[in-house]
Amino acid sequence: MKDLRILLPALLLILGFGLAQAQTCESKNGTSCDECLKNVSCLWCIPTKSCITYPVRTILPPHAVCPLNEARWGLCWMNFQILIITLSVVGGVIIIAFVICMFCCCKCENIGSARFDAKMARQANKLRTKQEERKAEMKERHDEIRKKYGLSGQNPYSKFA
Repeated sequence: MKDLRILLPALLLILGFGLAQAQTCESKNGTSCDECLKNVSCLWCIPTKSCITYPVRTILPPHAVCPLNEARWGLCWMNFQILIITLSVVGGVIIIAFVICMFCCCKCENIGSARFDAKMARQANKLRTKQEERKAEMKERHDEIRKKYGLSGQNPYSKFA
């Protein structure tokens, strides 16, 4: 019972709002395109010079209502056909640009990491080479010192280990 008390006024409000919009568009017949298009739910048809409520159930207004190249919606200077084509092209360009950006970002990220990995490998090889050279130099110095003091043979204390 409580649901009906809430549902009935809401339903009447929605129906009343729809009727009020329909009346406002048809009431502007005989006026100018600018007057008609002040309400976004209205469509102006040039050959009949009539203001029509936009047929929302069909995405595009049927040819019987008004031909697309003669219909105006939103702007008086742009026909509906050009508006649809323009919006489609702009949407397509945005989608293509987004796909290209995603592709470039993913590809560049992989290239960058490969370059970075190669650079790090080169640096690691350089460090390893320098360490090996230092070890060789240290061994040469130790050998020279041993020769100098006559310790070129085995370490005399190695037999106690």
